[in-house]
Amino acid sequence: MIDTAATATVRVHQHLDTIHAADWDALLARQARPTPFMAADFLRALVDSGSATPDSGWHARFITVEHEGRLLAAAPVWLKTHSWGEYVFDWAWADAYRRHGLRYYPKLVVAVPFMPVAGSRLLAVDAASRARLLEGLVALAQAERASSIHLLFHDEADDALGSAQAGWLRRDGVQFHWCQREDRPWPDFDAFLADLQHDKRKKIRQERRKVAEAGITFTVHQGTQIDEPLWDFFHHCYTLTYQAHGGHPYLQRAFWRQWARTAPGQALMFVARRDGQAIAASLLAIDTATGQAWGRHWGAVETVSCLHFEACYYQPLQWCIAHGFTRFEGGAQGEHKMARGLLPAPTRSAHWLAHPQFSAAVADFLQQEGRAMAGHVDELREHSPFRELAPPDDPPA
Repeated sequence: MIDTAATATVRVHQHLDTIHAADWDALLARQARPTPFMAADFLRALVDSGSATPDSGWHARFITVEHEGRLLAAAPVWLKTHSWGEYVFDWAWADAYRRHGLRYYPKLVVAVPFMPVAGSRLLAVDAASRARLLEGLVALAQAERASSIHLLFHDEADDALGSAQAGWLRRDGVQFHWCQREDRPWPDFDAFLADLQHDKRKKIRQERRKVAEAGITFTVHQGTQIDEPLWDFFHHCYTLTYQAHGGHPYLQRAFWRQWARTAPGQALMFVARRDGQAIAASLLAIDTATGQAWGRHWGAVETVSCLHFEACYYQPLQWCIAHGFTRFEGGAQGEHKMARGLLPAPTRSAHWLAHPQFSAAVADFLQQEGRAMAGHVDELREHSPFRELAPPDDPPA
């Protein structure tokens, strides 16, 4: 049998226009954990809208492995001049390089810009093609004189390969996700609440009551129901969120327009209204084929107590249960999400550093961090918000 991966050609593309979108998406569909964020149209929208471009520090370098016109493997790669928008933090590594008179940037990042969503990253038809892709990434880093490669929020197949390759270092993280019960699915939000511990259930009801008593109601809009005025309002709210935290919004208004046009069924928007006037909005991305939803962004034009929790957690969870969705990911970080029924879920990244001494130092750091993270996750799991997974509310004396 001929090893096609060994004789395949590794190519680096400046833009997705030189790769057939249908071939890319067909390859994505074969992976263990495909997500809408790795689709060709989604990645293209990030670039074409001016959101992930050289001006914002994201230089596109899409890499492919091809053999006789067939796409065997592919990945989105970005030459980065900073570490913003990644959600796996390496600022301390960059500072250590600087203090030793070394250059940390540029670096290569294999990820979906601004999207801390776990899923397949090294798209490949088989393990041999995935290994060839990894070799191509190292060659690209050397050609670009990049200090390092960072594979972010990848899946199990990518992780197994990276763990087997010399020089790749694993890093563990945690997010908080809601999953529908498999043994006894919750039929509605009240049933979900009933399975929570008394204090958690009471707090959620109090928070929802505050929003209702403030005269807030919600409308839900999916796909083409989100018209241009609604997108304008949402983008305004989105920018206000970043301004409130002293940051700069990553996604341009043109991104929402292009994404809505190329994947109209993936957007789900919850709009908070008072007396019919929109005052806040939250946005989810959904995949009806897999029953998954991802909470992405939110914002408000005025402050209302507990409105964030209602717009970003309770409304989406209520919608997911009602529509038969089985998973809701609430975004990066946030231990406060546990009190609202989202449980710890492990995430991973892998890192290759060209400098051997720094690679060894980071490996030592990641071993210590990994042990601490494992202990932290174990502790979190001991404090489940659900009654049957936690000690009784009133333990015996």
